[in-house]
Amino acid sequence: MEDIHTILERYWGYTSFRAMQESIILSVLQGRDTLALLPTGGGKSICFQVPGMVLPGMTLVISPLVALMKDQVENLKCRGIKAAALYAGMSSAEIGNVLNNAVNGVLKFLYISPERLQSDSFQLSMKTMKISLLAVDEAHCISQWGYDFRPPYLEIASVRAWMPRVPVIALTATATPPVVEDIQEKLSFRKKNVFKKSFERPNLTYLVYEEEDKMQRMLKVFSGVPGTGIVYVRSRRRTKEISAFLQANGISATYYHAGLSLKEREKRQHNWVENRVRVMVATNAFGMGIDKPDVRSVIHLDLPDHLEAYFQEAGRAGRDLKRSYAVIFYDKEDLHHLERNVETSFPGIPYIREVYDLLMRDAAVAMGTGKDERVDFDLISWVQRRKLNLGKTFSAIKFLEKEGYFVLNDAMSVPSRLYVRVGKEDLYRFQVEHRAYDGLIKLILRSYSGLFSSYVAISESMLARKSNLSEDHLVYGLQKLQEYGVIDYVPTPRKPQIVLLQDRLPPEDLYVGRVHYAQRKEVALERLRAMRAYVTRKDLCRNRMLLAYFGEEKEVGCGVCDFCRRANASSVDYRAISASIKKRLLLNPCTLEELVEELSSGETVHAFVHALQYLLDQERVEVDEDRRYYWIK
Repeated sequence: MEDIHTILERYWGYTSFRAMQESIILSVLQGRDTLALLPTGGGKSICFQVPGMVLPGMTLVISPLVALMKDQVENLKCRGIKAAALYAGMSSAEIGNVLNNAVNGVLKFLYISPERLQSDSFQLSMKTMKISLLAVDEAHCISQWGYDFRPPYLEIASVRAWMPRVPVIALTATATPPVVEDIQEKLSFRKKNVFKKSFERPNLTYLVYEEEDKMQRMLKVFSGVPGTGIVYVRSRRRTKEISAFLQANGISATYYHAGLSLKEREKRQHNWVENRVRVMVATNAFGMGIDKPDVRSVIHLDLPDHLEAYFQEAGRAGRDLKRSYAVIFYDKEDLHHLERNVETSFPGIPYIREVYDLLMRDAAVAMGTGKDERVDFDLISWVQRRKLNLGKTFSAIKFLEKEGYFVLNDAMSVPSRLYVRVGKEDLYRFQVEHRAYDGLIKLILRSYSGLFSSYVAISESMLARKSNLSEDHLVYGLQKLQEYGVIDYVPTPRKPQIVLLQDRLPPEDLYVGRVHYAQRKEVALERLRAMRAYVTRKDLCRNRMLLAYFGEEKEVGCGVCDFCRRANASSVDYRAISASIKKRLLLNPCTLEELVEELSSGETVHAFVHALQYLLDQERVEVDEDRRYYWIK
């Protein structure tokens, strides 16, 4: 068995693991079912990818997020690791190609959505795969008490019965204590085994202000805090408006939402990551898989639906452990909107069935048929034509999607793919016999690798530029090669699509349990109350409130949030405290608790926190992942 440190350095270029990663990996390699709770940016994927490289067979990864699946697969391929993903919208030929590679031991990692587990063909193929590890990403989705419950996740336990000796690793960034227990039960853990990294972010300052003029307060933040930032809002329209407002006030900004084309989203994200643009104004579609360490501020101008979402979005600031700020500006209307949003999110079971039936009828799907069909579907125009309520209808569709009836894909969210169907000798013979296509084939082979073994994402615009052809002309050439049977070319969908995961049912047979539905609504209301309390309470440290929500108790405040700043206003001699901290840290690093215990002569913990905050801001002190402070010599 190869050493995990050797694998980490060879494939990822790191010489050491982050806090807790090594313990999690060793637990998995010992064959123990393992639940890893690591906050956003904590390096969750390493925890299953490294043991997946150590173990002899393939790792099966279950994830609900297609974008994240594709991102991780491309990341692994760039590191020379064989990986593939199965998700809704792929052609039967693509699916067959991936399954063949998995069965024949070509792949080290296979990513699938939970709905795929319900497929008879996948179940048959899976029984012949050599699976050494089962990884469940976003594991909170298996719990009805979680904020993103997806019933298809419940199928995982039955799959485990086919591979009783294969360990499971479950991963999530946000889980309350009831969800932690539920995950282990629903995944049939043989023995409880939880690794939980503290949710505390000592370098992150949480600030919450009730504010009428949010735009001017936002400008003050960006004037006072240098570096890049993210502004989160709910609506696509507002991303564009606020981006324009920032630019008009001398702050470079761009905007991002799911309605932009894939190419445009990638371009804007790249410009922001490379610091060509300072501020990204976005809906919650932005941020998944982003690992930009130097984000100094995350501002919410609209309230998230729950603290799990807020913690993940705020946590995109300060991953380099330097002082950063998570700021919420809210008004009373935002609180009313939270309540309305919960009601809209649960439009009622009869309405959900009505939307399903209308959608199937308009898509001309016959009763008892339709599984794996793809149907062009523009939600906005359909809602307008049917004179439906957009918010309620969108919620009904998302509910049906989570229940596993279909998947809604954005236009352009899936790139074009290409696979060479013939062997190298047959391809050469074709080039000799069809000289007109020789140049195009050579260009494709020079531009992409792996085309003979799997489907590869391609860019028609890039190929057109390289060949000095128009894009239409190039696409025509690809289509002709497909007609000759040389390649399989799967162009990106130009319109949003619904991919049916089950045959059409009569609306009365659509299963939505009333008790189950009521429980999910009550869970949503509880999360709403927690979000409301976080922003409206004025008598408790923000950090302590967040930690308590995720099951961590902390006796003292952070010293730097808006509550602690008000509470700390006093005549404490911070110079003397800072001098004593410097003297102590020059000996060796230590924690806040150790500093207080050794140095305090009557000063409060808050006084030490305040002094450390000043020293951090002045870059005289740094803090590591274990929350130990050390002096920068």
